[in-house]
Amino acid sequence: MVAKRKHSQSVAKTLAIGFGCLAAFGLIIALTLKGKNIAVFNSKGFIASEQRGIIMYALVVVLSIAVPTVLLLYFIAWRYRESNARSTYHSEAKRGKFFVFTIWALPTTFMLVLAMLLVPVTHKLEPNKAIASGVKPITIQVMAMRWKWLFIYPDQQIASVNFVQIPKGVPVIFDLSADDAPMSSFWVPNLGGQLYAMTGHINHLNLIADKMGDYQGRSAEINGAGFEGMKFTTRVSSKEDFGTWAQSIRASSASLDASTYDGLLTPTKNNQTTSYVAYDSSIYGRAVMKYMGSHSHMMMEEGSH
Repeated sequence: MVAKRKHSQSVAKTLAIGFGCLAAFGLIIALTLKGKNIAVFNSKGFIASEQRGIIMYALVVVLSIAVPTVLLLYFIAWRYRESNARSTYHSEAKRGKFFVFTIWALPTTFMLVLAMLLVPVTHKLEPNKAIASGVKPITIQVMAMRWKWLFIYPDQQIASVNFVQIPKGVPVIFDLSADDAPMSSFWVPNLGGQLYAMTGHINHLNLIADKMGDYQGRSAEINGAGFEGMKFTTRVSSKEDFGTWAQSIRASSASLDASTYDGLLTPTKNNQTTSYVAYDSSIYGRAVMKYMGSHSHMMMEEGSH
């Protein structure tokens, strides 16, 4: 009886130590992140809010199986330690059917729970799916270069480098492509997930912002020597301020013609913000089309093998 009581106390002590370590680890993380802008969890738009909810849901589900598993592993290692003479390991013992069923049933159940939420939400938040809104969306053509971002507003007939301004509460369609650059990943963490920009393709990313402010965007994937400086500012403003900003650029003398565009293609690092009057509306289309021949040729070669 005394031995059983001591064993129960040892188990309780082991579990207490395990939970204490987890609590201390959680406290360290909380103190480390306190007061810092963790963009993924500091959502400023509908898409980002939905994605944050998915992340937290998945985290809770994963931890609900990971924490007991780690504690069980710690307990087994302690229970069957070499110095514990009261515990013996029988290598010849056979596994029961219930044990095998449990080993497979638990992870399968958790996987199904995750899938029940993630599958429908993934389709709901598909990047090229239009955001339901009574407000007419605006289109911004995005061109990834080495190592900078060019934003062209076809309706406003303006363009900017490493700076994009959008009105609050208005759906934005980002048409993503690239010119003379490795595949880049367009990402504004406060507003939503990333999507790739690559030559000869146009990928559509739909976002909407519900809080005004300046949020950093960047390439989320290493794409060469200037990767670290391939950042841009996303400014969310009122509709009036957006209109004023666009009008101020149209009043400037800097224009985005073919010669200026070719100059932007020169690889440069840590580029400053610049703005242009984009009167040559064919620049974006030409940049996309000039790679279509090579892509079509590659596809034909792959199909012949």
